[in-house]
Amino acid sequence: MLAHDGHNCLDVDECLDNNGGCQHTCVNVMGSYECRCKEGFFLSDNQHTCIHRSEEGLSCMNTNHGCSHICKEAPRGSVACECRPGFELAKNQRDCILTCNHGNGGCQHSCEDTAEGPECSCHPQYKMHADGRSCLEPEDPALEVTESNATSVADGDKRVKRRLLMETCAVNNGGCDRTCKDTSTGVHCSCPVGFTLQLDGKTCKDIDECQTRNGGCDHFCKNTVGSFDCSCRKGFKLLTDEKSCQDVDECSLDRTCDHSCINHPGTFTCACNKGYTLYGFTHCGDTNECSINNGGCQQVCVNTVGSYECQCHSTYKLHWNKKDCVEEKGVLPTSVSPHVSLHCGKSGGGERCFLRCHSGIHLSSGLQEAYSVTCGSSSPLRSKQQKSNDSAFGDVATVRTSVTFKLNEGKCSLKKAELFPEGLRPALPEKHSSVKESFRYANLTCSSGKQVPGAPGRPSATKEMFITIEFELETNQKEVTASCDLSCLVKRTEKRLRKAIRTLRKAAHREQFHLQLSGMDLEVAKKAPRTSERRVESCAVGQGHVGNQCVSCRAGTYYDGAQERCILCPNGTFQNEEGQITCEPCPRPDNPGPLKTPEAWNASDCGGLCQPGEYSADGFTPCQPCALGTFQPEAGRTSCFPCGGGLPTKHLGATSFQECETRVQCSPGHFYNTTTHRCIRCPAGTYQPEFGKNSCVSCPGNTMTDFDGSTNITQCKNRRCGGELGDFTGYIESPNYPGNYPANTECTWTINPPPKRRILIVVPEIFLPIEDDCGDYLVMRKTSSSNSVTTYETCQTYERPIAFTSRSKKLWIQFKSNEGNSARGFQVPYVTYDEDYQELIEDIVRDGRLYASENHQEILKDKKLIKALFDVLAHPQNYFKYTAQESREMFPRSFIRLLRSKVSRFLRPYK
Repeated sequence: MLAHDGHNCLDVDECLDNNGGCQHTCVNVMGSYECRCKEGFFLSDNQHTCIHRSEEGLSCMNTNHGCSHICKEAPRGSVACECRPGFELAKNQRDCILTCNHGNGGCQHSCEDTAEGPECSCHPQYKMHADGRSCLEPEDPALEVTESNATSVADGDKRVKRRLLMETCAVNNGGCDRTCKDTSTGVHCSCPVGFTLQLDGKTCKDIDECQTRNGGCDHFCKNTVGSFDCSCRKGFKLLTDEKSCQDVDECSLDRTCDHSCINHPGTFTCACNKGYTLYGFTHCGDTNECSINNGGCQQVCVNTVGSYECQCHSTYKLHWNKKDCVEEKGVLPTSVSPHVSLHCGKSGGGERCFLRCHSGIHLSSGLQEAYSVTCGSSSPLRSKQQKSNDSAFGDVATVRTSVTFKLNEGKCSLKKAELFPEGLRPALPEKHSSVKESFRYANLTCSSGKQVPGAPGRPSATKEMFITIEFELETNQKEVTASCDLSCLVKRTEKRLRKAIRTLRKAAHREQFHLQLSGMDLEVAKKAPRTSERRVESCAVGQGHVGNQCVSCRAGTYYDGAQERCILCPNGTFQNEEGQITCEPCPRPDNPGPLKTPEAWNASDCGGLCQPGEYSADGFTPCQPCALGTFQPEAGRTSCFPCGGGLPTKHLGATSFQECETRVQCSPGHFYNTTTHRCIRCPAGTYQPEFGKNSCVSCPGNTMTDFDGSTNITQCKNRRCGGELGDFTGYIESPNYPGNYPANTECTWTINPPPKRRILIVVPEIFLPIEDDCGDYLVMRKTSSSNSVTTYETCQTYERPIAFTSRSKKLWIQFKSNEGNSARGFQVPYVTYDEDYQELIEDIVRDGRLYASENHQEILKDKKLIKALFDVLAHPQNYFKYTAQESREMFPRSFIRLLRSKVSRFLRPYK
């Protein structure tokens, strides 16, 4: 840095700022600094982080490899040494010799390279220090005034005037700290921007710009010598004017939330669709409603993905409230009327199939990338765990079958199909139908799989699709003949279904498979159109237009296909789910009672129902309060739940188990056992946040708790190792990220890039607890062997980002946690680049200026900017996607200057 005299250069101690970015020890040297490691570690290629040293093996991991700076593996098991930028390899091919290109060779003023190393010299009027590097300032000449040769005051004044007249900018810069200008009245001193001239007229003092209007910064202002820096609060980013702060819209980024994302100033929140529970801050898992009071079902509760259903034992049927079971008097369990039919016939030279839903229609939440449609009702006690294809209940045999179609391109699309001109849809003639089947129940699910790769650098819109259909039908004793018993009927039915599925598969691959719901013909899936054919698409079924967006019809409304918009449920009906195409009739459509709200969301909105804590034979008034020792938390029920264990309630009409007079009150993380009358810890995989409960809540989806006795949903963690590994870009992340990772977990990843490509990794931040004595760690090596070349290893938290290139052409990565403390973990992106750019990339990531500025550090943490940088590194031709204006608006000027200087030197080394 320039001294106050405007001439001398003083060393900057980089170690004072965040330890120079060094993981262990920072050592300041003249004109530069060095990172050093503790005993048992050695410095990695990025010259900042430290890697644990292995005592075994004959590779670079061996303590005796002999390289002064960087060790590289060479063919045939030997090693090759390299030097850091600014050093030259000595003749022994091991040591590194300092040159003037590194920290000016350690010289304070001038440096000249010689065969023995840098030779230092000083500017005129300075003399060399004994250390051979530093330069001493000249001493001010003393006034020639002695006691033996005293002069008069008048002579002294004349000498001062004569000296002022002789003062010039050519001598000692006129005494000015910075800028000097000769004038008729003497020298005139001035200061650069960021400094102010003091009363002596020569000295410059730094201006603290942050004292005036916060330096013009939106959020934080930090004063520096001659200038200042602005920075922003977490969740905001600094704009290119380097003063203004703008909210980061996390919802515009990929993979922010599993379902819905809501942006707020400086932060965001995630929300899940109905039937799902939020965990790990951003993830959604299926809610197991059956784990809480049996889902409120009187007999059998069956959990399904995103929902659940109550079922009844044989000779019972489900009550209108979908929870209670009532006895079917005088009705035998024979085959019911079909709810679903499948018709296929010849059309346009091929088969065309229609799956028609007549009743019991249930539509998923209207997502365009995936959906599910259920028609009819499954047979009693149907379970996902059943392995057999058919099951018999007395005189009834239930036949089930399932088929999955894979389509290589396109996307799931549940939209109105324009099948025939002017909307004329002729019915398939019955006599020409090659398939005509009726079913009790059908479930169709369409989901998108992996994206089909396209040309390098070009985004691919097409994806693999999977269409899964489950069918269920019944045969009964009435169809039995003398030549074919019930078992024979089942075999005939299965054979018929196999033929239907073959026909259906052909129709699906020809885009000739359609759904008919409430009189609407719908596409099941649609291939991606060519670029020239693309047009604005209409909304999916169950969605209406709000501005330019498609939004699912909310509860209390339904989708009208004719008007293509959402309509309020008419009087006497209700709808408690989003994105549906019909409304359910109120339990008493002839006398629905007054609606409590303009939009009927639930059966309880129909009016006239028994309230929580009450019951009646049909769930309607007149109602009776729940007796002592029973409770009922829901409206419209036909009975109350017993407390169990002979426990009484405090009063009539109890609405929850917490009103049962237990012998002890159980704390969160426990449930009350009505048999032993003790509090039991919630088993692993469940939690309980409230006092006095008689059950624990199952963790959502595939999550588990680390231990028993959990008290919060945050303790439910996904143990699946996360990330996406691609040939060009990808990322790895700790399980359950950004929530805390689970205990006793182990993850391994392998990055194996295509030929002639190398790996660049950015660690924006990593959170590992330091209390566990390195019980949790992340390591990146060439192979799983502990003796192989190690690129990165850490067991600590670092909020400061770091970028580095892999020391080997492929990487084996392992993350391991113990049973101790947990933390957020990490999400680490990587990119593979052409090895011709190796020198340029290493030059950039090893430059301390990349990490010195807070604004540069924020770039390495900004997912959107890193994605753009990686996009260009992976596919350099994509550089032309970004205009110069876009680049200026994305990155601070200082960052662009840094990259431009590196690229220019790389492309024009001799200029």
